[in-house]
Amino acid sequence: MILETPRLVLAPWTERDLAPFAALNGDPEVMRYFPRTMSAEESDALAGRLRAMWAEHGYGFSAVRRKADDEFIGMVGIQKVLNPVYSFAPAVEVGWRLARPFWRQGYAGEAARVALAWGFDVLGLTEIVAFTTVTNLPSRAVMTHLGMSYDPADDFLHPLLPENHPLRPYVLYRLQAEDFRR
Repeated sequence: MILETPRLVLAPWTERDLAPFAALNGDPEVMRYFPRTMSAEESDALAGRLRAMWAEHGYGFSAVRRKADDEFIGMVGIQKVLNPVYSFAPAVEVGWRLARPFWRQGYAGEAARVALAWGFDVLGLTEIVAFTTVTNLPSRAVMTHLGMSYDPADDFLHPLLPENHPLRPYVLYRLQAEDFRR
């Protein structure tokens, strides 16, 4: 499955995506809202899991490249949230992670919008969620820009992070298909 926007291509993962993905996942600034950076091996394993999600579910997070120069900029897409430790599971989430040189250019929202459209219009989903740590204001701004709604009643403590971890308080945003189409 390949999705396109005016500036971007969301496509299946290839071997050439692994090195820039590892650089992105190893960047402390990119990963500041995650518990830690990843080694190249951990990043490659994540890419393998993302490929497996595509094979199993028919969708997932895609590798994203700029059309202008075919440069890898990160990952964006939708994926299933099945782990019952999350109170809102099962659900489908939209998410993104971009390399630092590609921040503040509208790429995350542009790519997320086409992934959301595919989820609602092709897969027939009725709701897609997004979640992040409370302090991740850049991602929260993208969620708001996408038209997602936030209700403080949906806030939660990330169940996979230790008690008292500074990133444990999380927010949940929701987007209904009918709201996206408006």
